[in-house]
Amino acid sequence: MLESVPQLGFWDIVDILIVAFLIYRILLYLSETRALQILVGLLLLLVLSVIAKFFHLYTLSFIFNNFITIGIFALLVIFQPEIRRILARIGEKQFGIFSSEEEAEKVIEEIVRACAVMSEDRIGALIVIEREVNLDNYIESGTVVNGEISKELLITIFWPGTPLHDGATIVRKNRLYKAGSFLPLSLNPNLPQTVGTRHRAAIGITEETDAVAVTVSEETGAISVSYSGKLIKNLDPPKLKKVLKGLLVRKSEEKKPFLQVLMGNRE
Repeated sequence: MLESVPQLGFWDIVDILIVAFLIYRILLYLSETRALQILVGLLLLLVLSVIAKFFHLYTLSFIFNNFITIGIFALLVIFQPEIRRILARIGEKQFGIFSSEEEAEKVIEEIVRACAVMSEDRIGALIVIEREVNLDNYIESGTVVNGEISKELLITIFWPGTPLHDGATIVRKNRLYKAGSFLPLSLNPNLPQTVGTRHRAAIGITEETDAVAVTVSEETGAISVSYSGKLIKNLDPPKLKKVLKGLLVRKSEEKKPFLQVLMGNRE
């Protein structure tokens, strides 16, 4: 009898471990989105379908079988945002937009200096830095600036009462590309109620793309960085500079400080 049981070889074990890891990563990712609730509901319907077949409930079995057939196509529509995000993460290059620290120094320095002033004066701000994924599909609104990045320009844009202060500014390479852009808000149900619209927009754009978003709270003056849907809160200017270098400079040795900051401060 034992001879009929298939023997597991080395590559069979590797195959099982890879599949298990992929399932784990997908479930871990879906646990942070509304898709998990839909997936649980579909799994429940599948269980009910099996029970209906076991007890020969033909009408219910017919309904469930047809629902599952249609549901395959419905899943592609329901999970379209999540599928797009997963594919974007798979194709994402874990690189910054600057090839050296010297190239990034001026852009990062101007952003940090502007955030320090806006934090002290409680001026709300949202600065999105484009990386590998092009943001044109998400920033159709807004005014093209295409100017050199400077502390003075950023503060002027976000100064209360100016026409563009409510939206986000978009940094493309070493230029301030757009201002007054409106971004998709995060639909993550696990975010605290205290997370405002500006921070939800920062998280939302980083869920959809590999962009980095810097936020200054209008209420508290707190500086935050969002990346890959995570929010790193309460950064002072030196720590903000370190995080931005870790995300924007293409040097592997610069990523360790960022990962340490991320693990200690993310929510």
